Amino acid sequence: MIKTEKVLHLKSSRGRKVRVVREHYLRELVPCYSSLCQAECANEGKVLSADVTHYVVPDAGVTRDFMEILEFREIQGLVFTQTACQAVQHSRGRRQYNRLRSLLKDPRHDCVLFANEFQEYSYCPREKGEPQDKWQTRCVYQAAVWYHDHLAGLKPVVMITEDQGAVAEYSSLNCGVYVLSTLEYLRTFWPELQAAHELYGSIAQALRERGNEGTEREFAEHLPAEVLEAGIKSGRYTQGTLNVNKHRAQHEAFVRFDGSSNKNSELDSDVLVWGGKNRNRAVHGDMVAVELLPKGEWRGRTTALTEGQGEEKGEESQGQPMPTGRVVGILQRNWRDYVVTFPPREETQSQGRNSLRILATPWDQRIPKIRISTHQADTLQDHRVIVRLDSWDSTSLYPNGHSVRVLGRAGELETEVQTILIENCIHIAPFSEAQLREMPASSPERPWTVDPAEVVTRRDLRDTHLVFSIDPRGCEDVDDTLSVRSLPPGPQGPRLELGVHIADVTHFVKEGTLTDLEARARATTYYLADRRYDMLPAVLSADVCSLLGGVDRYAMSVMWDLDAQTLQVNRVWYGRTLIRSSYQLYYEQAQALLNGEESIEKTMEDHKLSHLIEALETLTQVARHLRAQRDQGGALELEGVEVRAQLDEDKNITALVPRQPLEVHETVAECMIYANHWVARKIQERFPQQALLRHHPPPRQEFFTQLQDSARALGFTIDTRSNKALADSLDQAVDPQDPLVNRLLRVMATQAMSNALYFSTGACPVDQYYHYGLALDRYTHFTSPIRRYADVIVHRLLTAAIAVEEGARPAKASASNKELEEMAQHINNKNRAAQHAQKVSMELFQCLYFRDKDPETAECCDAVIYAIRTNGVLVFIPQYGLKGALYLRNREGQVVRVSQDGRCVWEAGSLQRSLDHVSTTTASGTSTFRLFQHVTVRVSVQTSRCHADTLHLELVSNRAHRAPEPPDRTPRAAPPQGTRGRSQLVQEVVRQAEEALLQAEEKKGRVSELSKEEREFRQSKTPNLYSLLEEVREQALLDLTACGAVGGGPDLGTAARPCATSA
Repeated sequence: MIKTEKVLHLKSSRGRKVRVVREHYLRELVPCYSSLCQAECANEGKVLSADVTHYVVPDAGVTRDFMEILEFREIQGLVFTQTACQAVQHSRGRRQYNRLRSLLKDPRHDCVLFANEFQEYSYCPREKGEPQDKWQTRCVYQAAVWYHDHLAGLKPVVMITEDQGAVAEYSSLNCGVYVLSTLEYLRTFWPELQAAHELYGSIAQALRERGNEGTEREFAEHLPAEVLEAGIKSGRYTQGTLNVNKHRAQHEAFVRFDGSSNKNSELDSDVLVWGGKNRNRAVHGDMVAVELLPKGEWRGRTTALTEGQGEEKGEESQGQPMPTGRVVGILQRNWRDYVVTFPPREETQSQGRNSLRILATPWDQRIPKIRISTHQADTLQDHRVIVRLDSWDSTSLYPNGHSVRVLGRAGELETEVQTILIENCIHIAPFSEAQLREMPASSPERPWTVDPAEVVTRRDLRDTHLVFSIDPRGCEDVDDTLSVRSLPPGPQGPRLELGVHIADVTHFVKEGTLTDLEARARATTYYLADRRYDMLPAVLSADVCSLLGGVDRYAMSVMWDLDAQTLQVNRVWYGRTLIRSSYQLYYEQAQALLNGEESIEKTMEDHKLSHLIEALETLTQVARHLRAQRDQGGALELEGVEVRAQLDEDKNITALVPRQPLEVHETVAECMIYANHWVARKIQERFPQQALLRHHPPPRQEFFTQLQDSARALGFTIDTRSNKALADSLDQAVDPQDPLVNRLLRVMATQAMSNALYFSTGACPVDQYYHYGLALDRYTHFTSPIRRYADVIVHRLLTAAIAVEEGARPAKASASNKELEEMAQHINNKNRAAQHAQKVSMELFQCLYFRDKDPETAECCDAVIYAIRTNGVLVFIPQYGLKGALYLRNREGQVVRVSQDGRCVWEAGSLQRSLDHVSTTTASGTSTFRLFQHVTVRVSVQTSRCHADTLHLELVSNRAHRAPEPPDRTPRAAPPQGTRGRSQLVQEVVRQAEEALLQAEEKKGRVSELSKEEREFRQSKTPNLYSLLEEVREQALLDLTACGAVGGGPDLGTAARPCATSA
């Protein structure tokens, strides 16, 4: 080891230059991480493959500016030098540096890091007066030469650089070490990688244009990092995430801060940032530092509906003044891929002297227009294009970016679906051949069979337990099965055994394998309106892991020994089992069996049928008891009308069908919640610092304002001091004349809820483990490992806990607390993206459903007013599960007048808003619209060239809409007495929708079948939305972003009872 000195020239907080001398140690033995190494280096972890034609060493400039090209998996054998990585860290910031680190860690990418500045023979001290970029290039070239010589010339080494002087200087110095420009390298070695060539041209053009910016300053300069840090510590500045209001993206944004980062004791709410100048080049999602303005300049949230549609110009209807500030610095950029639409040809030609520079409009309305340099402005008219931001200088009104690739023509279904995925940071590639090679062999001719060695190590339940599953019709990825049976009486009396058996995914997906890494990256299965993207390959999710009926499968089981009378737990057993599901039921079938309305198919054994019905009845009683226990603790019941889209074989939406809740939904959900709770207890007790749990923090009290005000208008009082008080208040807030009132209040309560999140127990105090919605002290996700990676982690933790108890080995959690917390945050982000993508996808198909209907003759529907605004109201349409804005004042200043027969017309007049109603006054008189009033609306589609289409609601009458009764219809059977959470409204809506669908199919003369594309994208055998059918069992507490929206203003979403799989 050789000791030397490294001289750094830094700047102090006051801007002075400081010379810092640090000790620097050089070593002869530094790992090269190549499988061709002849010197026996200590190469631990990932190593470069020998199956490449050459190794590639990018210099600091290429690593900094063209990392997107280096991320192509086709480009293998990459050696990133320490010099280049440090250049990225210092010039591009933490986010870009972390992106590079993630690339180096990912075993799917053939790249390594070489610590050239610690290697004795590759280290290059900086010469006096040598420019930094020249020194960095020299260091990288010296590292490339060392690498070639270290491997004894077994592999050519190519250094790529954008410095043409370096190409001329170094290209002929050493045989076997080649120096090429990035473009020359792509043309020579990757001529067919067209995407990389196009991306290079886009980035290079953006870099050239960046130097041509004007000098006139449009924004204030951001403060230096050290000034921001000191200001945040002192409380002068507050840090938080910028959230732009999508309905007023030009003017209104909020900074939501973490309580731990706020040093200002007077600040107890979000900070409003009004106007583009105060936003100071911050983009939605950025971590920013804000400075509060003087209180005299504070303003309130805008209370009118979306500006430009129902609002008069110049009018600003504000709420109470709130803390208002301006952005003084960016702590972390959170830029991502954005989908944009190029401007029309006339706008392209009028944008400055250089016609190549255009202003593209992002699909996400919260993102500002992006300046792009392109030669394809005419070719890509009306196309969706992916772009990335490069910079936003203080001299530019708009950020600069470059195009990455073209998605397709705007308006086409596939383009719009891909847009939804990109906008939610969902990047799904087909499973690779290497991943599929890890899968067990299974085919219709030779199905997979159990391993005899596994039979010995597992508890065999095939002949002793009646195991069955209850899932949506056509479901193939069966995660969970149930069993219940009587046990011999114990000292305390009769006993029951309840079993929850979950697919044993971790037996097939070993930690660290390529399949595991891909599942970890995806984190969840993504459900869209017409397709789904599985977390695991189909051979696992639909076959080998799926607990299908009549076949042997591996399972992870939790089995409770219960007192048959009190249902108190005597003993709990956890372990791996071998099961054979006797019945694969769907929800409606199971409910019919409970009601005595349907017999099982003849193929099933009659002598087992009575046992099945008895098991279902016992399971129902157990679930009622479990629910009652949680109700006593304060569990919340938040539900709404569930709607699914019905598609034909051409993926055209034919109907929006409300879904009828059944008691069996709750029965299954309660059993899953019970299993999740007990597994959470088990792993937390065994690994108190390294268990993955899920908590639901109590909501902020100010979020209940709308709920309390709305309830007060009807004479109800909502107590929000605890979940128990809230649950009791909601149970009492019932209008006998209108069952929808209670449902809307529950949906408003859902809006107020915070998100349920995964966390590592070592990163959170015990008093924060509590799940507010489910009223449980510990909770996790264990029951859906086929569809959620969190469950895979929990299965591994449970297996380790069992091993410790059995004394097999001193097992411990596989991940540290820090690693587990990082994984929890990753899964939370992916779950949030999946929920939002599903919501937007459903909105897309809702627009497709209404798009072909004539707005003048379209069928009217009933709507309920649930919020009052200064220029209109927000309504909920139970028939379609929609909500949106109804404008009572238009752009011309006219207001709605109600005629004697209830029809609404526009006339000149004024509008007055009160807490529980809004009134319009014209020369003909006054019309009043109150909270929870039923009105008649008509739905149409408002198209947009650059953004997603939206639904437009038109007020037809101030009276409730009454659908005509269909003639000669046989009355439907009354629902069973035990069914919970239903109302006459839901029954009526369901009946009408099913009758309409039946008439459409009879008229069509055939039953819809799945197309090849639908079979490819999802596993359901019927043309329904499996994802939406799963909502009652999947969704506990809807997150604000998961509530569907129509039009402007705060939105109200359909809500589901808290349940096992996503609570």
